[in-house]
Amino acid sequence: MEFGIYTFGDLAPGQISTEHARQRLGEIVSAARIADEAGIDVFGVGEHHRPDFAVSFPSVVLGAVASVTQRIRLTSAVSILSSDDPVRLYQQFSTLDLLSGGRSELLVGRGAYSESFPLFGHSLTDYDSLFDEKLGLLVSINEPASVTWSGRHRPPLTDARIMPRPLHGRIPIWVAAGGTASSAIRAGRAGLPLNLANIGGMPEQFVPFVNLYRTAGMEAGHSPAQLKMAVSGHLHVQRDGRRAREEFFPYYRHYIANNLPRGHAEMSWSDYEAVSSPRGALFVGSVEEIVDKILMEHQLFGHQRYMAQLDIGGLPFAMVRESIELLASEVIPAVRRAIA
Repeated sequence: MEFGIYTFGDLAPGQISTEHARQRLGEIVSAARIADEAGIDVFGVGEHHRPDFAVSFPSVVLGAVASVTQRIRLTSAVSILSSDDPVRLYQQFSTLDLLSGGRSELLVGRGAYSESFPLFGHSLTDYDSLFDEKLGLLVSINEPASVTWSGRHRPPLTDARIMPRPLHGRIPIWVAAGGTASSAIRAGRAGLPLNLANIGGMPEQFVPFVNLYRTAGMEAGHSPAQLKMAVSGHLHVQRDGRRAREEFFPYYRHYIANNLPRGHAEMSWSDYEAVSSPRGALFVGSVEEIVDKILMEHQLFGHQRYMAQLDIGGLPFAMVRESIELLASEVIPAVRRAIA
């Protein structure tokens, strides 16, 4: 199994300023360097267009990461394909691929937030059709041949060569999903790897979703080996599980409150205990507790990659660093031994 970490670059409460955004971007680059040196496989950066997030252009941040790392794979987490242009997005990540020696990937999705749609001149009424059309174009661009294409949401292409090309001919393109049936079918039929983001539901509820993805893929003629899966979620690990839960709670509560509709009840400690329980979605606790939960989900899904978001809600960088180091030195080896 591969392991990765990802970040949205969210800012701490009361720290929404240019200076704090600059500091936050520096911490992201430092976290990637630490993860690379520790042997973690993948580093991801998300896209948002709100004042409480420091990253709106993942490829630029990942370009800085490429300059201080040697081996770790670099991915968006996610790129909001629906409100982007597939040609320009592909050019950004193929450029990153050349800069990094062939380490770039793309994780694309429809976007959990809507701020990018009006910002770039798109209507939310086209939410589904934008993604379907642009995903098809992005997959076509990833083939070595020139592209002839037409659709509703961008000008047509006629025998277009999209340059530069990535080092190894193609960039791995993953599809992000939150558990809807249409997302599973879309990714399966396209034969694209799927990243399931579970930040709130009980893992068991996603088993039919995963089965639907694999069934749709095999019915479309794709081999099981092609239908790779990743699971992503929130994680905080310390040697003492109780300490991990207590210190992470205020940051997690802030993050959840800041990303739910206004008027939603603030998370209570009992809510937090439920979501961080052995069968809950939140990975917080001791090394042993995290290992057990990863193995439990692997038994359910048989996924090939686990992605952890470690730095949410303004968590201090010292805590983020400690989580990265424990994940790399103790959690990952234990999981791999158990799976082997």
